[in-house]
Order: sequence, then C-alpha cells, then structure tokens
Amino acid sequence: MHADYGYSEEQELGKPYDVKLLKRLWFFMKPYQRWLWLSVFMLIFITVIELALPYLTRIAIDEYIVPKGQIPLLLEEKLSGITRIAVIFLILTVADLIFNFIQVMVVEYAGQMMMHDLRINIFSHLQSLSLSFFNHNPVGRLVTRVTNDVQNMHELFTSVTVFMFKDAMMLAGIAILLLILNWQLAVVSFMVIPVVYYASVRFSGKARELFRKLRLLVAKINIRFSETIAGIKVIQLFMQEMENYQNFKNLNHENYTTMLSQISVYAVFMRIIGFLGTFVMALVIFYGGVGVLAESITLGVLVAFLSYVRMFFRPIQDIAEKHNILQNAMSSAERIFLILDNDEKLPQPALSPVLDRIESIEVKDLCFAYTPGEPVLNNVSFSVKAGETVAIVGPTGSGKTSVIHLLIRFYEPNSGQILINGHDMKSLSPSVLRNKTALVSQDPFLFSESVFHNIFQDRTDVSEDEIETVLKDSNCKEIIQKLPKGIHSELSEGGASVSSGERQLISIARAFARNPDLIILDEATSYIDSETEAKIQDALSNLTRNRTTLIIAHRLSTVRQADRIIVLRRGRIIEIGNHEELMKQKGFYFKLNQMQH
Repeated sequence: MHADYGYSEEQELGKPYDVKLLKRLWFFMKPYQRWLWLSVFMLIFITVIELALPYLTRIAIDEYIVPKGQIPLLLEEKLSGITRIAVIFLILTVADLIFNFIQVMVVEYAGQMMMHDLRINIFSHLQSLSLSFFNHNPVGRLVTRVTNDVQNMHELFTSVTVFMFKDAMMLAGIAILLLILNWQLAVVSFMVIPVVYYASVRFSGKARELFRKLRLLVAKINIRFSETIAGIKVIQLFMQEMENYQNFKNLNHENYTTMLSQISVYAVFMRIIGFLGTFVMALVIFYGGVGVLAESITLGVLVAFLSYVRMFFRPIQDIAEKHNILQNAMSSAERIFLILDNDEKLPQPALSPVLDRIESIEVKDLCFAYTPGEPVLNNVSFSVKAGETVAIVGPTGSGKTSVIHLLIRFYEPNSGQILINGHDMKSLSPSVLRNKTALVSQDPFLFSESVFHNIFQDRTDVSEDEIETVLKDSNCKEIIQKLPKGIHSELSEGGASVSSGERQLISIARAFARNPDLIILDEATSYIDSETEAKIQDALSNLTRNRTTLIIAHRLSTVRQADRIIVLRRGRIIEIGNHEELMKQKGFYFKLNQMQH
C-alpha cells in the first residue's frame, strides 16, 4: 500500500491568531450584518434598561422610603412616589422581556443562516478536492468538521460575538455609574481588576490548548466509530470485538480526562472570579455601611452600589464563559480553515476545447507516483481508437487501476501526456471528459436513494421508453420487479439491501443511462457467482457494443475477445497484442494464462 493511501494525523497548530480567524469568519457573517446590527441595537436598549433598574431603587429609597430632604413628605406623597417608581420599574421589566425575545430571535436567525452558509461552503469545497486529499483524511474527521466544528461556529456567532459586546457595554456603564454614585467606593471596587486580568490571561492560554486537544480527540472518536461500523464483518469474523472495544474505551477515556481538565480550568477561574466578587461586596458593605452611619452617603446609594457591584461581576463571569466558548470555536475555526485552505485540486483550464465525441486516446511516456520516490507507472505508452476494446492485465500492484485513475483524471501524471482527440488532457475540463465516460468497478457504490436516482441521477427528462430500454439492456428488469416499489424503491447505505451482483447490474444500468463514448470496466465481474456473471457479461456486452472500451482484469478469460491486450508488470508495459499473438509469444501473459488454468 502506498503511503498516500494511509491516513495522516492532523497537524499540531501553532500560535493562535484569534483576530485573523475572526476576520476570516466575518466573511460568513457579512451577508447578515444588518441582523447582527439590529441585535446590537436591541442589546443597547436591554443594557440601558438593566442599568436603570438599580438606579430606580436608589431613587425610591432616598426620595420616598428614607427621604433625606429638609421638608418631610406626606405619607400620600411617599406612596404616590413609590407607586410611580414601581410602575416605571414594571414597564421597564416588560420592555426588557420583549427586547430580549426579539434579540434572541434575530441573532438565532443570523446564526443559523451563517452556519448554513459555512457548512455548504465546506461541503462544496470538499467535493472539488482531488482524491489524494481523501486518501489521507478519514471520513470521521471530515464529518467532525462539517458537524461539530460548524456547530461551534454557531455558538460563536450567537453566544459570543454579540453578547460580548453587551457585556462590554454593561461593564462600562456600571463603572461610570459607580463613579457617579461614589467615586471612593468605586476605586475600592476596581482594586481587583488587575487580578481578574491576570487570571483571564492564564485561563485563556490553558483553555485554548485543551480545546485543541478535544477537537482532535472528537475527530478520532468519530473515525474509530465510522471504521467500526464499516468494518463490523471483519471485526466479528476475526473476533476483534474486545480489542476494538478496549481501543475505543482508551480513546473515550482520554477524551473524558481532557474534558475534565478543561472543566477544572474553567471551574477554578469561575471560583476565582466569584471569590473576588464576594470580596469586593464585603469591602463595599464595610466602607459603605460606615459611610451610611456617618451620613456621608445615603442608604439608597449603598443599596444601588451593592446591586451594581453584583452586576459588575456578572458580565465578567459571562465574558469568562463566552471566552470558554470562544476558545472552543477558535480551535474549530482553525480546523475548518485547514480544509478550506487546502488546494489539492486538479488545475482547471481557462478555456476547454469542445469534445463532441471521444475519437482517440493516446498515452505517451506516462509516469506516476502516489508518493515521491515510489513510482507506480514508468514510461507507459499506448493508444486506443474509437470503437476498440483494449484490456489491461497484470498482477496485483502492477499499476492497472492507476492507469484508469489517470485516464479519468482523478490524479495528474508526474510526467508524460494523455491526449484525447489530440488535445492534452490538461487542457480539458475534467467534467468535459467525465461526461463522456462511464466506469463500472468491481465494487460499485450506490447511494441511499431510490434505484431511479442511482441510475438516472437528477434527470427529469427520462421517458418511460428510455427507462424500459436501459433496464432491459442492463438485465435489471428482474431486480426491479422484485423490489417493493419497483424502480422507485429506496436502497440502504452503499446499496447494502441488494446483493453484490445486483449492485453490479444497477451500476451497469447507470452507465447505460449516461450513453457514454468511453466505457471503463475495472474488474467488473470479480467475486460474482457463475449465474450472475452470465447476466453481467451479457449486460456488459450490450453496454460496450459500438463503444470504446477499456477493461481492467485479473481473470484473463474475460479479455480474450479484446482487440488488444496490454500486459503491465511493475508499472511498465512488457507485452502488447491480442490473445492469440500473446499466447504464441509464450511470455508473461502466457504464464499468467497457464496459472489460471
């Protein structure tokens, strides 16, 4: 197995650049910025209301409950003033409720739309990447990026971006009001700010490191789980349940301990902030109480001051909590942009020639390696004319499938050329070539959609006569008749609800539906029983009639009728000819033939 085919570990990331990442994320936020600004506008009203409530308490106490004025108020005046303050308090509370509801709906709408756009962007980008990317990135890792990590972006948009703005406004507003109420007590309260800053810096660095580790572990858990489901037959056959269970348990335990470490860091930080808040409250009660007894400050000011001090540490705790979410989101953003920044794509020509029909294929001195220094093909040259059937045979690892991958342009050759109708393949858009090509492999993939969708994809112009012809020529009619809803029956994931032979016939029907110029058969009759093989051979005969055909085969009995047979060994062509010519040469093909009889 080539190194390129092995999964690679996710790279360790260096120093975080939160501002840089946030700037890149702004691209996805920008289309919905008016909703975000509306949310901010709502938060300004909410912040003003919340700041006004303790001040109303001060007015009620100092002017009506324990008035300090020279002229004493009548009881009716006190009751009237208290009632007026209570009504204003109630109105502001209801307004706060309404503004909060509107703000939550607005920010959730924007957050969901941004998450939708980001996920679509990742999905679209993944589909544009070449096969080499998927060879070293397991499914579980990519699923984690599109699900968990994108969800963390939603948390960033809805819980951090807007609400940290509110908390900052709240802190600034409280600080100003504290200074207005009593600047001496305010200075006492602000003494703990350097300690809060120091704790925040320490918490930030530790939290980012742990969240990065958690991102990797979640991806590994998804990889392990997806591989277990996909390989459950092998696991059970070789009785590896206990070993696989232990490996998963160890991985899960590592995730558990890392999560506990993250929670511990967060809990310690929150307890520090809570203690500092209590400490400041004690100082305010002491110095404020002395001030009330000395009549240097009023009781209303002290009550309002205590309310504001309690409110002062709530935004700090909120910011710490949001910072926790921010660190998690930044770790996810780093992983997401690793995918979006990946440019393992086939180069696209600026202007692709029109390809009405594939008339000829010419391969010149083709060299290719999945991994540098490990060549798979060396100076391979051959040609195929329209209507010809050419077979490529050879032992396992000789490079047969690699030739097909290059012809379909899943990969780019390291050197040499592939000419289609005299045009260098690199000058053709991959879609132009693939639109004229159909591949029938030994293990065809079917989607968890209807049989109709698997054969005709999203075509809406398919007539009943075309459906009948395709099913008849591909020997699929009998399969369709057995299914509960006929051609509109849903298949399970990978087509597991039908047999391997039936999957093969459906894939042949899919090739028929494309009406291609070039048919590529990659071990299309391997691992099939004799009866099913006869149906498949008949269907393939119908498919390849009057079409250019390339056949990859281990079983030489399936290629005897080919116009030419190319024999590959260790990435080089060692013999070319038809069956009779190669048998007369008594070379490598002759030996392969003898070994199979």
